Amino acid sequence: MEIYPVIATERFDNAKFHRRYCLSFIKKFVKGNVLEVGAGCGSFTRDYIDSNIHITLTETDKKNFLDLQNNFKNNKSIKVYNDTIFNIEGKFDTILYLHVLEHIEKDIDELEEAKKKLKDDGYLIIMVPAHQKLYSNFDKSIGHFRRYERDFFKKDLVNLKRVKLMSLDTIGYLLYSLNRIFFKDESFPSNFKIFIWDKIFTPITILVDRLTNYKFGKCILSIYKKN
Repeated sequence: MEIYPVIATERFDNAKFHRRYCLSFIKKFVKGNVLEVGAGCGSFTRDYIDSNIHITLTETDKKNFLDLQNNFKNNKSIKVYNDTIFNIEGKFDTILYLHVLEHIEKDIDELEEAKKKLKDDGYLIIMVPAHQKLYSNFDKSIGHFRRYERDFFKKDLVNLKRVKLMSLDTIGYLLYSLNRIFFKDESFPSNFKIFIWDKIFTPITILVDRLTNYKFGKCILSIYKKN
């Protein structure tokens, strides 16, 4: 049963255009001592690496952990742990959960622990899949406990101050919904489908997201600050 999360990590690693679009809203908040929880194979990490930051990566999946070690073995500013945040020592300027929180059963307990590990004036960055009504067998197969609504991300979630709340990938939401309604397809997306979504539809969704003022989409981005 563990194979699907690994396949998901490897296949979505190819969605480079979409990932960099999402990171365009995040990178200015990534600073200093950084902790990325559930880093997968390092897809996001590769795109925000900077010479001025030190990065700690955690990953509980053994194969992904070994891939992380191999991918960043020559980068001395990156440490990799096969563990959860509860066993990581130190304080961080930025903590990231990029499509990870939905994999954690006790999400509020997780965020409370993240708050403890966050320095004053530090940022907690969360990106998750949106709309519980879209929850499907595909979500189950890759270890999602849930999808999220914007209402979850309150202005004072775990007593942190929200500084940004956005919905992204309007076109992705429409494609996902149409696929389920007309084709009854809840299977794992092929490499070809991911390629089409990333290379053809992401440029369109960038424009549409602006038109909707980032109020609607297939995923939610929320950023909090510890005062």
